[in-house]
Amino acid sequence: MSNIPADAFFDTLALAAAAVLVTLAITYAVAKKVHRHNVIDVTWGLLFCCVAIASFIVSAGEGDDTRRWLLLAMTLVWGSRLAWHMAMRSRGHGEDPRYAQLLEGRGELGVVMMVYGLQGVIALIVAMPLVVGSLTSEPMGVLAYVGVLVWLVGIVFETVGDRQMAAYKADPDRGPVMDSGLWRFTRHPNYFGDACVWVGIFLITAEHWPGVLTIPSTALMVYLLAFGSGKRVLERHMAERPGYRDYMARTSGFFPLPPRR
Repeated sequence: MSNIPADAFFDTLALAAAAVLVTLAITYAVAKKVHRHNVIDVTWGLLFCCVAIASFIVSAGEGDDTRRWLLLAMTLVWGSRLAWHMAMRSRGHGEDPRYAQLLEGRGELGVVMMVYGLQGVIALIVAMPLVVGSLTSEPMGVLAYVGVLVWLVGIVFETVGDRQMAAYKADPDRGPVMDSGLWRFTRHPNYFGDACVWVGIFLITAEHWPGVLTIPSTALMVYLLAFGSGKRVLERHMAERPGYRDYMARTSGFFPLPPRR
Protein backbone atom coordinates (compact mmCIF):
# COMPACT_ATOMS: atom_id res chain seq x y z
CA MET A 1 0.00 0.00 0.00
CA SER A 2 1.28 3.44 -0.95
CA ASN A 3 2.84 5.36 1.95
CA ILE A 4 1.97 2.53 4.39
CA PRO A 5 4.52 -0.26 5.06
CA ALA A 6 2.70 -3.49 4.24
CA ASP A 7 4.52 -5.58 6.83
CA ALA A 8 3.67 -3.15 9.64
CA PHE A 9 0.05 -2.99 8.43
CA PHE A 10 -0.44 -6.74 8.60
CA ASP A 11 1.50 -6.98 11.88
CA THR A 12 -0.89 -4.41 13.35
CA LEU A 13 -3.92 -6.34 12.12
CA ALA A 14 -2.58 -9.57 13.60
CA LEU A 15 -1.84 -8.02 16.99
CA ALA A 16 -5.16 -6.14 17.05
CA ALA A 17 -7.14 -9.27 16.12
CA ALA A 18 -5.37 -11.28 18.83
CA ALA A 19 -6.09 -8.60 21.46
CA VAL A 20 -9.75 -8.39 20.40
CA LEU A 21 -10.10 -12.19 20.50
CA VAL A 22 -8.63 -12.42 24.02
CA THR A 23 -10.86 -9.57 25.23
CA LEU A 24 -13.96 -11.23 23.79
CA ALA A 25 -13.03 -14.58 25.33
CA ILE A 26 -12.73 -12.96 28.75
CA THR A 27 -16.06 -11.19 28.20
CA TYR A 28 -17.75 -14.47 27.29
CA ALA A 29 -16.39 -16.11 30.44
CA VAL A 30 -17.73 -13.25 32.55
CA ALA A 31 -21.09 -13.42 30.76
CA LYS A 32 -21.44 -17.11 31.56
CA LYS A 33 -20.61 -16.44 35.19
CA VAL A 34 -23.16 -13.62 35.65
CA HIS A 35 -25.74 -15.23 33.31
CA ARG A 36 -26.22 -12.24 30.99
CA HIS A 37 -24.67 -11.41 27.66
CA ASN A 38 -25.18 -7.65 27.80
CA VAL A 39 -21.75 -7.41 29.46
CA ILE A 40 -20.54 -7.15 25.85
CA ASP A 41 -21.80 -3.55 25.95
CA VAL A 42 -19.04 -2.78 28.46
CA THR A 43 -16.46 -4.47 26.25
CA TRP A 44 -17.50 -2.69 23.04
CA GLY A 45 -15.50 0.47 23.72
CA LEU A 46 -12.56 -1.56 25.04
CA LEU A 47 -12.27 -3.45 21.74
CA PHE A 48 -11.31 -0.20 20.02
CA CYS A 49 -8.83 0.52 22.79
CA CYS A 50 -7.20 -2.83 21.97
CA VAL A 51 -6.87 -1.86 18.30
CA ALA A 52 -5.56 1.62 19.19
CA ILE A 53 -2.90 0.17 21.50
CA ALA A 54 -1.85 -2.43 18.92
CA SER A 55 -1.62 0.28 16.25
CA PHE A 56 0.42 2.52 18.51
CA ILE A 57 2.88 -0.26 19.39
CA VAL A 58 3.51 -1.48 15.84
CA SER A 59 3.63 2.00 14.29
CA ALA A 60 6.55 3.13 16.46
CA GLY A 61 9.23 4.42 14.09
CA GLU A 62 6.81 4.26 11.14
CA GLY A 63 4.01 6.80 11.61
CA ASP A 64 3.97 10.48 12.55
CA ASP A 65 4.31 10.64 16.34
CA THR A 66 1.80 13.46 16.81
CA ARG A 67 -0.89 11.54 14.92
CA ARG A 68 0.01 8.27 16.67
CA TRP A 69 -0.31 9.76 20.14
CA LEU A 70 -3.45 11.68 19.23
CA LEU A 71 -5.26 8.64 17.83
CA LEU A 72 -4.26 6.59 20.85
CA ALA A 73 -5.41 9.23 23.34
CA MET A 74 -8.68 9.97 21.54
CA THR A 75 -9.61 6.29 21.35
CA LEU A 76 -8.66 5.54 24.96
CA VAL A 77 -10.68 8.51 26.23
CA TRP A 78 -13.73 7.55 24.17
CA GLY A 79 -13.51 3.80 24.76
CA SER A 80 -12.80 3.88 28.48
CA ARG A 81 -15.52 6.49 29.11
CA LEU A 82 -18.04 4.40 27.21
CA ALA A 83 -17.02 1.21 29.01
CA TRP A 84 -17.34 2.86 32.43
CA HIS A 85 -20.71 4.37 31.55
CA MET A 86 -22.09 1.04 30.34
CA ALA A 87 -20.75 -0.74 33.41
CA MET A 88 -22.45 1.74 35.76
CA ARG A 89 -25.69 1.67 33.77
CA SER A 90 -25.99 -2.12 33.79
CA ARG A 91 -24.87 -2.62 37.39
CA GLY A 92 -27.53 -4.40 39.43
CA HIS A 93 -29.69 -5.18 36.39
CA GLY A 94 -30.42 -8.42 34.62
CA GLU A 95 -30.20 -9.25 30.93
CA ASP A 96 -31.10 -6.48 28.50
CA PRO A 97 -34.49 -7.35 26.90
CA ARG A 98 -33.01 -6.58 23.49
CA TYR A 99 -30.41 -9.32 23.92
CA ALA A 100 -32.98 -11.73 25.28
CA GLN A 101 -35.14 -11.17 22.19
CA LEU A 102 -32.20 -11.35 19.78
CA LEU A 103 -30.85 -14.60 21.20
CA GLU A 104 -34.14 -16.39 21.76
CA GLY A 105 -33.99 -19.90 20.32
CA ARG A 106 -30.29 -19.78 19.45
CA GLY A 107 -27.83 -22.45 20.52
CA GLU A 108 -24.57 -21.67 22.25
CA LEU A 109 -22.62 -21.45 19.00
CA GLY A 110 -25.22 -19.07 17.58
CA VAL A 111 -24.94 -16.88 20.68
CA VAL A 112 -21.15 -16.78 20.42
CA MET A 113 -21.23 -15.88 16.73
CA MET A 114 -24.07 -13.37 16.93
CA VAL A 115 -22.95 -11.48 20.05
CA TYR A 116 -19.20 -11.90 20.32
CA GLY A 117 -17.93 -12.87 16.87
CA LEU A 118 -20.02 -10.31 15.02
CA GLN A 119 -19.08 -7.44 17.31
CA GLY A 120 -15.41 -8.40 17.15
CA VAL A 121 -15.43 -8.34 13.35
CA ILE A 122 -17.33 -5.05 13.25
CA ALA A 123 -14.92 -3.46 15.73
CA LEU A 124 -11.91 -4.47 13.61
CA ILE A 125 -13.53 -3.06 10.46
CA VAL A 126 -14.62 0.21 12.07
CA ALA A 127 -11.20 0.69 13.68
CA MET A 128 -9.30 0.62 10.37
CA PRO A 129 -8.73 4.43 10.47
CA LEU A 130 -6.71 3.84 13.65
CA VAL A 131 -4.51 1.26 11.94
CA VAL A 132 -3.90 3.29 8.78
CA GLY A 133 -3.65 6.64 10.56
CA SER A 134 -1.07 5.39 13.05
CA LEU A 135 1.15 4.17 10.21
CA THR A 136 0.89 7.41 8.19
CA SER A 137 4.23 9.21 8.25
CA GLU A 138 3.13 12.59 6.83
CA PRO A 139 2.65 15.40 9.38
CA MET A 140 -0.79 16.54 10.50
CA GLY A 141 -2.48 19.40 8.67
CA VAL A 142 -5.69 21.44 8.76
CA LEU A 143 -8.07 18.53 8.04
CA ALA A 144 -6.66 16.57 10.96
CA TYR A 145 -7.33 19.41 13.37
CA VAL A 146 -10.86 19.73 12.00
CA GLY A 147 -11.18 16.06 12.88
CA VAL A 148 -10.10 16.79 16.44
CA LEU A 149 -12.84 19.44 16.72
CA VAL A 150 -15.47 17.02 15.38
CA TRP A 151 -14.27 14.42 17.87
CA LEU A 152 -14.61 16.95 20.70
CA VAL A 153 -18.20 17.69 19.65
CA GLY A 154 -18.90 13.97 19.80
CA ILE A 155 -17.39 13.51 23.25
CA VAL A 156 -19.38 16.48 24.59
CA PHE A 157 -22.65 15.15 23.15
CA GLU A 158 -22.04 11.69 24.56
CA THR A 159 -20.93 12.82 28.01
CA VAL A 160 -23.56 15.53 28.50
CA GLY A 161 -26.34 13.39 27.02
CA ASP A 162 -25.51 10.43 29.27
CA ARG A 163 -25.37 12.64 32.36
CA GLN A 164 -28.69 14.26 31.52
CA MET A 165 -30.29 10.85 31.08
CA ALA A 166 -28.82 9.62 34.37
CA ALA A 167 -30.22 12.68 36.17
CA TYR A 168 -33.62 12.07 34.57
CA LYS A 169 -33.69 8.44 35.70
CA ALA A 170 -32.70 9.45 39.23
CA ASP A 171 -35.58 11.97 39.49
CA PRO A 172 -38.58 10.36 41.23
CA ASP A 173 -40.88 13.02 39.74
CA ARG A 174 -39.70 12.58 36.16
CA GLY A 175 -42.09 12.62 33.23
CA PRO A 176 -42.76 9.62 31.01
CA VAL A 177 -40.16 10.67 28.41
CA MET A 178 -36.78 12.39 28.63
CA ASP A 179 -37.19 15.39 26.30
CA SER A 180 -35.04 18.14 27.80
CA GLY A 181 -31.44 19.23 27.37
CA LEU A 182 -29.77 17.66 24.35
CA TRP A 183 -32.60 15.13 24.23
CA ARG A 184 -34.91 17.95 23.13
CA PHE A 185 -33.00 18.28 19.85
CA THR A 186 -32.18 14.64 19.08
CA ARG A 187 -33.59 11.38 20.39
CA HIS A 188 -30.07 9.95 20.51
CA PRO A 189 -27.39 12.48 21.51
CA ASN A 190 -25.13 9.60 22.57
CA TYR A 191 -25.38 7.89 19.17
CA PHE A 192 -24.86 11.20 17.39
CA GLY A 193 -21.83 11.77 19.61
CA ASP A 194 -20.46 8.32 18.72
CA ALA A 195 -20.81 9.14 15.04
CA CYS A 196 -18.94 12.44 15.48
CA VAL A 197 -16.14 10.67 17.33
CA TRP A 198 -15.51 8.27 14.46
CA VAL A 199 -15.97 10.88 11.74
CA GLY A 200 -13.36 12.96 13.56
CA ILE A 201 -10.94 10.02 13.73
CA PHE A 202 -11.53 9.35 10.03
CA LEU A 203 -10.72 12.97 9.11
CA ILE A 204 -7.40 12.70 10.94
CA THR A 205 -6.56 9.60 8.90
CA ALA A 206 -8.07 10.71 5.57
CA GLU A 207 -5.77 13.69 5.27
CA HIS A 208 -3.12 11.57 3.52
CA TRP A 209 -3.32 8.64 1.12
CA PRO A 210 -4.42 5.89 1.60
CA GLY A 211 -6.36 7.08 4.66
CA VAL A 212 -9.34 8.15 2.59
CA LEU A 213 -9.88 4.48 1.68
CA THR A 214 -11.02 3.83 5.26
CA ILE A 215 -14.27 5.72 4.64
CA PRO A 216 -16.31 2.46 4.46
CA SER A 217 -15.26 1.74 8.05
CA THR A 218 -16.63 5.06 9.32
CA ALA A 219 -19.70 4.77 7.08
CA LEU A 220 -20.44 1.37 8.65
CA MET A 221 -20.29 2.82 12.16
CA VAL A 222 -22.52 5.77 11.28
CA TYR A 223 -24.99 3.47 9.54
CA LEU A 224 -25.21 1.12 12.52
CA LEU A 225 -25.76 4.04 14.88
CA ALA A 226 -28.29 5.96 12.78
CA PHE A 227 -30.16 3.19 10.98
CA GLY A 228 -28.98 -0.19 12.19
CA SER A 229 -28.68 -2.08 15.45
CA GLY A 230 -28.27 1.06 17.58
CA LYS A 231 -31.19 3.40 17.01
CA ARG A 232 -33.55 0.98 15.24
CA VAL A 233 -33.45 -1.78 17.85
CA LEU A 234 -33.69 0.63 20.78
CA GLU A 235 -36.66 2.54 19.37
CA ARG A 236 -38.54 -0.64 18.56
CA HIS A 237 -38.41 -1.35 22.30
CA MET A 238 -39.01 2.24 23.44
CA ALA A 239 -42.00 2.85 21.15
CA GLU A 240 -44.24 0.89 23.52
CA ARG A 241 -43.69 3.40 26.33
CA PRO A 242 -46.39 6.06 26.94
CA GLY A 243 -45.60 9.32 25.20
CA TYR A 244 -42.62 8.03 23.24
CA ARG A 245 -44.34 8.01 19.86
CA ASP A 246 -45.28 11.68 20.36
CA TYR A 247 -41.67 12.36 21.31
CA MET A 248 -40.54 10.64 18.09
CA ALA A 249 -42.93 12.78 16.06
CA ARG A 250 -41.52 16.09 17.30
CA THR A 251 -37.83 15.25 17.82
CA SER A 252 -35.10 14.55 15.28
CA GLY A 253 -34.08 10.92 15.17
CA PHE A 254 -30.34 11.53 14.91
CA PHE A 255 -28.88 14.86 13.79
CA PRO A 256 -29.71 17.61 16.34
CA LEU A 257 -32.47 19.90 15.05
CA PRO A 258 -35.04 22.28 16.61
CA PRO A 259 -38.12 20.34 17.79
CA ARG A 260 -41.02 20.12 15.36
CA ARG A 261 -44.35 21.54 16.45
